[in-house]
Amino acid sequence: MRLTGKIVLPLVMLGSAAFSRAKELPVVPADLANYVARAEPGFAWTVEDVREVGNVKAWRLKLTSQVWQGITWSHDLLVVKPEGVATGKMLLLNEGGGASMEKAMYAALLAGKIKAPVAMLLGVPNQPLFDGKKEDDLIAETFVRYLDSGDASWPLLFPMVKSVVKAMDTLQEFSKKEWEAPVEKFIVGGGSKRGWTTWLTAASDPRVMAITPMVIDVLNMRHQLTHQQSSLGGVSNQISPYTSRGLVPIPDTPRAESLWTMIDPWTYRDRFTMPKLIVLGNNDAYWSTDALNLYWDALPGEKYISYTPNAGHDLTERDAAGKKLNADRAINNVSAFIRYQLSGKPLPKLGWKHGTQADGGLGLTVTAEPAPREARLWVARSDTRDFRKARWESQAIALKEGEPVTASLVKPEKGFIAYYADLGYEIDGLPQWLCTQMRVVGE
Repeated sequence: MRLTGKIVLPLVMLGSAAFSRAKELPVVPADLANYVARAEPGFAWTVEDVREVGNVKAWRLKLTSQVWQGITWSHDLLVVKPEGVATGKMLLLNEGGGASMEKAMYAALLAGKIKAPVAMLLGVPNQPLFDGKKEDDLIAETFVRYLDSGDASWPLLFPMVKSVVKAMDTLQEFSKKEWEAPVEKFIVGGGSKRGWTTWLTAASDPRVMAITPMVIDVLNMRHQLTHQQSSLGGVSNQISPYTSRGLVPIPDTPRAESLWTMIDPWTYRDRFTMPKLIVLGNNDAYWSTDALNLYWDALPGEKYISYTPNAGHDLTERDAAGKKLNADRAINNVSAFIRYQLSGKPLPKLGWKHGTQADGGLGLTVTAEPAPREARLWVARSDTRDFRKARWESQAIALKEGEPVTASLVKPEKGFIAYYADLGYEIDGLPQWLCTQMRVVGE
C-alpha cells in the first residue's frame, strides 16, 4: 500500500447512483417555511446572569421562542465571548437540557479554539411532553399526531428549527446592544436530532453561513432505511421509537409520504450551498457505516467529511479494549473548520475516486491542494456489511512531493472490507483531519 500526492487515476466514482437521483429534485413543500414564518407574539428574551472569568465574558439569557400546540417553549441561551475577538460572526450550537457549568465551560473551550463568540441554545426540544415523552419517542409521537390530523405544524422538527431561528433573532438584538459590531452571520451545529435540526435550519434561514451537522447520517431517508435492511440485516434498533409506532417502514400513504418529504433534509438539498462539515462516528449504532454515500454526491457547494474511527454516537474514541478515550478529534475538526470560515482562509480542496484496478485490487486516489502534512488509510474488516462493532486500524503514509496520493488494497477473500483515507492539516495551531468517502467491498 502507498499513499502520495496529486494525479487522479481512472477509477470508478463512488456514489453514482445517488448522484443520478440527485438530478430528480423534488418539489419542496412549504410547510416548514410557513411554520418558521408564522408570527410569534410571545417571542421575548431577557439577560438573567452575567459573569467574567479571566478574559472571557459569559451571559445566560432566557428565551421564549414560540407557542407550539398551546405549549410555550422557553430556553436557556448561553453566550460566551473572549476579549478582543470580532463579533460579526459566531458559532451557534443547539442542544437539549438546560444551562449548567459544564456546558458553559464547553462553550468557553470552543470560543477559545475558534477565537470568536459562541452561543449554545438549550432546550431543543422542550421536553418532556405528552405523558413524559422525550427525544425520539417525543418526535415519533408528533409524527403520529400529524398522520392522524393532517395538521402540518405537528412534526417536532418544525418548532425545533424555529427555536434556532428565534435564537438568531435574539443574538442579533443582544449583540447590537452589548457589542460594538452586531452578529450578522452564524455557523450552526448540533448532534443527532439537533444535527437534523441544523440541516433544516440551514434550509430555512439565509443567515446561516456554514453548518456542522453531527451524527445524523440519514439524509435520503427512504433509501437509507432500505440500505439499513441490506447492510444490518434489518433497521437499527436505535430507531425503535419510530418502528414501534408504525412509522418505519414508511407507510405507503400520501400523508406519510408528505411527512417524510417535509422532514427529510434530502428534500432541501439544493439549498445547502454553504460550506458543510459532516461529522460522523464510524461505529455509530444508529446508521449504516457507509450511509453518507447515499447523499454525498447530491450536496452542492463546499463539503467536507470528518470521520472519527472507533467512535459511536457520542464521537468519543475507544481503545481496543473498549475503554473510552476522548472526543478531541471531532472537537478539533469542528473548531478548525469554523476557524477557516471566520478567518476567510480557503479550506483545502480535496477530490477522490474509489475503484477496482486492472489486477482486481482495490484503489483509492486523492487530489489535495495544498498537499497535506500527513495522511492515513483507515481499514476495518467484518464478516458482514455491518461494521458498527468493527475495529478500525490505520497506517501512516509517507508523502512524496509532487506525486499523486494513491492507495491500494487486496480485495478480501471472505467477508467485507471498509476503507477510506484522511489527510492531516492545521490552521492557527488547530489540527484537522479531512476524510474521503468510505467504500465497503465484499468477496
